[in-house]
Amino acid sequence: MKLVWFRNDLRLADNPALRHACAGDGPVAALFIISPTQWRQHKMAPIRQRFMLAQVDELGRELAALGIPLHLLRVETFAEVPAALANLCREQGVTQLYANQAIEIDEQRRDHAVSAALAEQAVSCHWFNGCCVLPPGRVLTGSGEMFKVFTPFSRAWLKALDEEGFVIHRAPTPRGESLPWQPLAEREWVDAALGELTPDPRWLVGEAEARRRLNDFLEQAVLDYGETRDFPAIAGTSVLSPYLAAGIISPRQCVAALQQRLGYRPQSKAQPGFVWLNELIWREFYRHLLVLIPTLSMNRPFKPETAALPWSWDPDAFAAWCEGRTGYPIVDAAMRCLNATGWMHNRLRMIVASFLTKDLHIHWRLGEDYFMSRLIDGDLAANNGGWQWAAGTGADAAPYFRVFNPTTQGQRFDPQGEFIRTWVTELADIPAAYVHQPHDWLRLKGRQDYPAPMVDHAFARVRAIEMFRSLEK
Repeated sequence: MKLVWFRNDLRLADNPALRHACAGDGPVAALFIISPTQWRQHKMAPIRQRFMLAQVDELGRELAALGIPLHLLRVETFAEVPAALANLCREQGVTQLYANQAIEIDEQRRDHAVSAALAEQAVSCHWFNGCCVLPPGRVLTGSGEMFKVFTPFSRAWLKALDEEGFVIHRAPTPRGESLPWQPLAEREWVDAALGELTPDPRWLVGEAEARRRLNDFLEQAVLDYGETRDFPAIAGTSVLSPYLAAGIISPRQCVAALQQRLGYRPQSKAQPGFVWLNELIWREFYRHLLVLIPTLSMNRPFKPETAALPWSWDPDAFAAWCEGRTGYPIVDAAMRCLNATGWMHNRLRMIVASFLTKDLHIHWRLGEDYFMSRLIDGDLAANNGGWQWAAGTGADAAPYFRVFNPTTQGQRFDPQGEFIRTWVTELADIPAAYVHQPHDWLRLKGRQDYPAPMVDHAFARVRAIEMFRSLEK
C-alpha cells in the first residue's frame, strides 16, 4: 500500500507526491492530519481553518470518485504525528509514504521525525517539491549560495526556468470503483475545538473555482495589472492567494496559464504580464529564504542587528490599530476589511504594516501574528517576508526612506475614497475632498464619531528613522 500525505497541497492536478504514488501498480490511499492545537499555536485564522477543511471535504469526495480513500487523523500537535502515522501505516499495511516537502521549521522537524519513525518499520518515505516552481536550493549565486536579495534572485530564477522548464503533473486517473465519502461535519471526532465547519460563501473551494479565478484574471486584468494592482477599490488583482496558500492551485499552474494566455513567458517589466509574474517570484523568494534561514520561522529578524531596535509593545495602541481606530482613514478601512472578510489587498498590507511599525513603532511580530490570526491566505513565508520588509528588518528593506505616509498613500491609491467609505461607515457621507483628512469637516458638522489621528505622522517618521540610525552607533 502506498500512502499520500496531503498537507498544504490540497489538489489532484500538479501534485507531484500524488502523481508519483499513482504512477505504478498497487493500491493507493491518502491522508490528511487535523491538528487543532498546533494550528492554534501557529495562530492559524479560523477562517483559514474553515477554508482548508472545506477543501479537504472536496478533496475527499474527488479522491473517493477515483477509488482512493482519504483517511483523516485528528492529532492535536506535531509531536504526536510520528507515532500516529506509524500506527496508521501498520494498520493499513503501508510500505511507502509520499508527500510534498514542507519549508517551515516546525513542519520540517515533524517530517524528519516521521521519516525516522517509519524507517523503523521499513516504510520508505518519498518527498517532492510541490510548493514552488523551482525548489529551494535550485536558484543559486555564482558561488553556489542561495540568494538573500530579490532582484538578482529574480534574474537567476527566470534564467533557471528557461534552462530546465517545468512539468505540470496531470491529475490521476481512476484506480478502482468509486468509494463512499462521509462529510467532515458528520465525523464523530468533530467538536467545538475545530470551530465552525461551514465554509464562508465568499470563498468557494475546489480546483475548478481556483482555475476559474485564474482564468478570469488572465482574461480581464493581467494586462493592466501593473497599473491597477495598487488600487483596492478596483478588481485589479487575482485574489488567488488563499488558493495558493492551501495548495488548491500550484504556482506552476499559474505560470503555465500566464504563458498560455500571452504566448510567451515575460522576462522584463517592459513586457505585459511581467509584473504579475514578478509577484509569483517574490512568493518563491520568501519561501526559499525560509529554508535558507530557519530562524525566520522563530520570530527572529532577517537582519540580526535589528533585534536591538527599541520597539514598543503598547497594548492600547496595538488594539486601536487592530480594530481600525487610528484616525487615519485608509489604515482603518484596511483593518476593518481584514477583520470582516479575512483578506486584505496587498497595497493595504504594506500601508498598515508601515503604520504599525513606523508610526506607532510597535514590534512587527505583533502585526505578523495578528495577520496570521485573521487572514484566509495566512502563509508563514509570505507573511513574515512582507512584515519584515515593511518594518525594515528583512530582505530588500530600506528603513531610512521607506516610511509610508498613510494620508498620501490613501490619496494616491483610493483618490475618491471609495474603499474608505465602504469600510469606515462613519465617513460614508463625507465629500471626497475631505475623506483622507476628515477631521476638520467632521468638526464643522459637530460630529465626534470618528477618532482623531492617534499620532502625528511627521513626528513619528522622524522617530522611526532615529531608531534605525541608533543601530549604527
